[in-house]
Amino acid sequence: MTTSDQPLESHTETSPDSESENHYVVIVNPISGRGNGEKFFPIIENHLRQLGVHFEMVRTQNPGHATQLAEEASSAGCGVVVAVGGDGTANEVLNGLVRARQNGNGQAAMALIPIGRGNDFAFGVGVPSQLADACRALVEGKRKWIDVGWVRGGDYPEGRCFGNGVGIGFDAVVGFEALKLKRLHGFPSYIVAALKTIFLYYRAPTVRIEFNGQELILPALMVSIMNGRRMGGGFFMAPEGLTDDGMFDLCIARQVSRPAIFLLIPRFMQGSQAGHPAITMVRADQVAITALEGSLPAHADGETLCYAGERLELSIFPRMLEILIPHDEGKAK
Repeated sequence: MTTSDQPLESHTETSPDSESENHYVVIVNPISGRGNGEKFFPIIENHLRQLGVHFEMVRTQNPGHATQLAEEASSAGCGVVVAVGGDGTANEVLNGLVRARQNGNGQAAMALIPIGRGNDFAFGVGVPSQLADACRALVEGKRKWIDVGWVRGGDYPEGRCFGNGVGIGFDAVVGFEALKLKRLHGFPSYIVAALKTIFLYYRAPTVRIEFNGQELILPALMVSIMNGRRMGGGFFMAPEGLTDDGMFDLCIARQVSRPAIFLLIPRFMQGSQAGHPAITMVRADQVAITALEGSLPAHADGETLCYAGERLELSIFPRMLEILIPHDEGKAK
């Protein structure tokens, strides 16, 4: 795997002036969480006013709009860009902020108010799930630098960033199926989708996984490349994962029988899958996955990378983005 042509570089710390640092642009996805974005818009507005935040709120209008808004806000000198939505909204905002930073257009930090289906990125960095607590963390919390992942391939030959993780195989199909469930929300939708996927996605592709100068060739039911800890609102793919250690945590699941998949699901919910004979856990800062037989359905932070990809290349870039978190991260977990 080569990464010489990738556009990302680790950040150069600067000290923003106090006026720009205290200006917030709040990007709201109105359809996130089955309409929670629009429902909570005036509530968030009221919370931030009571906290004395200098802010402006904008709604996204279409896919990709949050990326554009975040890049424009950072380029205009905004100090903090807030993603209000789920993992997809957070991913778009993250991509916009990293793009602005890499182009020398601003140094805005990122904050999160999670109101989506899974909110796994927010969980991984320790942002509270309660709306009022998340709003307070914007002004009462602390800042820290986190790593950012980069994946290239599938429908994104030019690459895109991710904050939480990339799921390939079974995990990706679960996400695709969860989106089809209109009457369920949050973790229950992923549970139902996982059970459904057992019967839809049974034959694993044979893949070559390259990492740390090593190579694995195996039928892989699922490969999760994690910067965070959790996917699907409650499946702990990397229970020991850290967003600031400069490494991915990989969880590789070999082909197993349908009954064995049923038995593995509770272990992922508990984060106790390590040690199971079908599971391999490794750490790496660069990964390449190639489908030798079959194809690679994949997502990044819940956003579709491809339905039938052939090869994905991933790198991690340490301390790429500054994010606002509570003083006591443990309370969010």
